[in-house]
Amino acid sequence: MKFLKQLAIFLGFSTFAFSQSLNIPPYWSANAIIYEVNIRQFTEEGTFSAFSEHLPRLKELGVDILWLMPINPIGKINRKGTLGSYYSVQNYTEVNPEFGTKEEFKNLVHRAHEIGFYVIIDWVANHTAWDNPWVKEHPDFFEKDKNGNFTPPHGTDWTDVIQLDYKNKELWKEMTNSMKFWIDEMNIDGFRCDVAFMLPTEFWNQARAELEKTKPIFMLAEAWQPELHNFAFNMTYNWELKDILNSFAKGEKNVTDIVKHFEKEKKIYKPKDFRMNFTSNHDLNSWDGTEFERYGNKAEIFAVLTYIVPGMPLIYNGQEMGLNRRLNFFEKDPIKWETNKYFNFYKRLNSLKKSNPALFAANFGGSFEILFSNEKNNTLGIFRQKGNNKVVAVFNFSDKEAIVKINHESLKDIFTELNSETKIQFSESNKFTLKPLEYKIFYK
Repeated sequence: MKFLKQLAIFLGFSTFAFSQSLNIPPYWSANAIIYEVNIRQFTEEGTFSAFSEHLPRLKELGVDILWLMPINPIGKINRKGTLGSYYSVQNYTEVNPEFGTKEEFKNLVHRAHEIGFYVIIDWVANHTAWDNPWVKEHPDFFEKDKNGNFTPPHGTDWTDVIQLDYKNKELWKEMTNSMKFWIDEMNIDGFRCDVAFMLPTEFWNQARAELEKTKPIFMLAEAWQPELHNFAFNMTYNWELKDILNSFAKGEKNVTDIVKHFEKEKKIYKPKDFRMNFTSNHDLNSWDGTEFERYGNKAEIFAVLTYIVPGMPLIYNGQEMGLNRRLNFFEKDPIKWETNKYFNFYKRLNSLKKSNPALFAANFGGSFEILFSNEKNNTLGIFRQKGNNKVVAVFNFSDKEAIVKINHESLKDIFTELNSETKIQFSESNKFTLKPLEYKIFYK
């Protein structure tokens, strides 16, 4: 990859043009950890400036991409709750005054960049608030019902927003220009695009081409559709893995379903396609419950799994302290920060993910092999390798002790166990006894 970039530059192409032509993700995303930030609930103040004081702690945690939930002003007409939904955007090129000023946001981005973070913001392109300026300035940008009235998105209860009409190509231009503002003027590094599957892929393709004229960016789609990876997006949601884990916790699925899922992923996604793995996010936390509600005593072992399988792991703010309550979506409900075992738990996983190329995302990472899977006792073994970098992970998802055996010609090596940092000499065939819900990660 490095040689190809150097060759492209030698031949007169910019690094950007080279990356764009092959749809290569920014180099810094290869081993990145993404962290979702709810500015309203992150601190008592709920401001950009207050959040910026947490940047050193997040740097120590080992995250790289800061995904900020929508930072735009929130509509007042048909508002839900007292403060409203972040996803009811009143103006695309302004910031929510509750969070601070544009200058304070710009300072936050600058400070984040200085420390080594990349910043992406949540973008809501499918609908706007009822009092967005476009309602009066460009009423033709919106869908109408049979009576000629604005309408919320079809099949939803999103009564605080109205549906945009992407048959109107002028809307494409204005929406793209609004996105470009945040790159050109605020120097952000990309977008997480809300309900991206509800918009035409062609819109996202042309928007990406325009946005990349400034600099290479990272694009995350709240969607799963493979075609979104062709040009517009670097990463999509691994919703299906989340669904499998939810069902697994209820006793409705088992390790075989996990194995089948990744066999399917290989068939429908290209090697370059990033998939985002998670056990929580803002939607799950507020509406479905915390990972502890949904997964019970499997929450920790499922989190580990999301780091070992192909893709990029997501941490939702508060998970690094074991947040075990739902955050109110429409009211002020700040996180009460404390230090406990979960900070070091995620710090160790982040360090391994970032430092071992076998675990890098997509084709930046290594091979992915199932060493064993046993649906009777719900045990699973995974082997990742890239060059001399290796990771072996064994999981016991059951509530009973299990003996597991792993065999592979590349196992004959000295590995380090993640939690104890103990060095172990492996042979080609190895046997372990795992306690209930125990996992072991070995790396080289």
